Amino acid sequence: MLNRWLFKQVDNSALIVFRVFFGLLITLEAWGSIWTGWVNRTLIEPEFTFNFIGFEFLQPLPGDAMLWYYGLMGVLGIFIMLGFKYRLSMFSFGLMWASVYLMQKSSYNNHYYLLMLLCMIFVFLPMHRYFSIDALRNKNLRSISMPRWVWVVIVLQLWIVFAYASIAKMYPDWLDGTLPAILMKSKEDYWLVGEFLQQGWVRYAIAYFGLLFDLLIIPALLWKKTRVPAFLAAIFFHLFNSFIFHIGIFPYLSLAFSLFFFPSEKINKWFLFRRKPYYEGDEVIVPKYRNLIIFLISGWFIIQISLPLRHWFFKDNVLWTEEGHRLSWRMMLRSKGGRSTFKVVEKGATDTIYVNKSDYLSRKQMHAINSKPDMMWQFAQRLKEEYANRGKEIEVYIDSRVRVNGRPSQQFIDPKVDMAAEKWQHFKHKDWILPSKLD
Repeated sequence: MLNRWLFKQVDNSALIVFRVFFGLLITLEAWGSIWTGWVNRTLIEPEFTFNFIGFEFLQPLPGDAMLWYYGLMGVLGIFIMLGFKYRLSMFSFGLMWASVYLMQKSSYNNHYYLLMLLCMIFVFLPMHRYFSIDALRNKNLRSISMPRWVWVVIVLQLWIVFAYASIAKMYPDWLDGTLPAILMKSKEDYWLVGEFLQQGWVRYAIAYFGLLFDLLIIPALLWKKTRVPAFLAAIFFHLFNSFIFHIGIFPYLSLAFSLFFFPSEKINKWFLFRRKPYYEGDEVIVPKYRNLIIFLISGWFIIQISLPLRHWFFKDNVLWTEEGHRLSWRMMLRSKGGRSTFKVVEKGATDTIYVNKSDYLSRKQMHAINSKPDMMWQFAQRLKEEYANRGKEIEVYIDSRVRVNGRPSQQFIDPKVDMAAEKWQHFKHKDWILPSKLD
């Protein structure tokens, strides 16, 4: 039964067409990052970047080399779109994307994380078996079918993303419209829709449509009777997010994934104009490495299901501590800001130095560090290293206040703790984060 469910051959038209869209979108993402100045602002202009802790060896290339870096990623995207040296191109793009993702957190985005995961998955999928330069050059590579596990992996990965995004919204500040109202307040100057978005009922429409969309979109697309209405709702939802929140290629990538929910015969007719034969067989091909495939798929999804749950094992509220927030599909779930003052005390001296953060940080980094405890710790370590290079041993103390979702601010970091002396522990609550009053 398992063999037939996973290894039955099905038509691969959706996979082939999706590869073309995916290659185009990642090319636009890479080259768009250059054109909009994102690469300059995030990777070139800052004095240093806030890496994911443990990946400090990943640093931006000097000078304007990061522009060439992103230019090369765009070229790899075209190679993927055309199916040229597909696996090498996908692996190379994925490696370059993951490196940038891990070398900076100031512009953390769940969609960047998703793209990293997709690249890791797509390296192993037969997305180049038709309508590609690889298949044109090697006829033995050409195929009009794929094992069904390919479809299962893609749909299950999407389901995890949307299901967790919906579950995360099930908390008071989302359900009572507080957070949607805050998010829309920042859009009041938008052309045409700014004033409309401030109306009282809109916050509730956004809150419950967003929650229900994330919860139901995958089942609704899977069921034939609700597929078309769900797709129309997806078009509205993703175009709305693209216009209001400016979140890059993600809305269009999500719409491209809809290919996997419509009958392959129609995808073949609509996009490949029947130039590709439609596979109508019922063949089951169980490869020699069957057990390895099942092991890898099972392991991957155990990790994907487990990671978003880890914040429950940390003390206090994740909205406050940020512990377990990343890699968990907690998208647009809080409005958070604050202020922080870093105080340097040299050991053996009485002088106190109040650090001017703007001497070290970009505007985006300045905003992020005021509410992210891991970045505060990293900046304290940066100061410790700088003074050590001058032959000085210092202590670093932080006076910080943070507000969440419009609540009054409260003390965030214990001002009596020397942050320069603290060690980072990935899987343990940081006692120097003061308790919240969010509950």
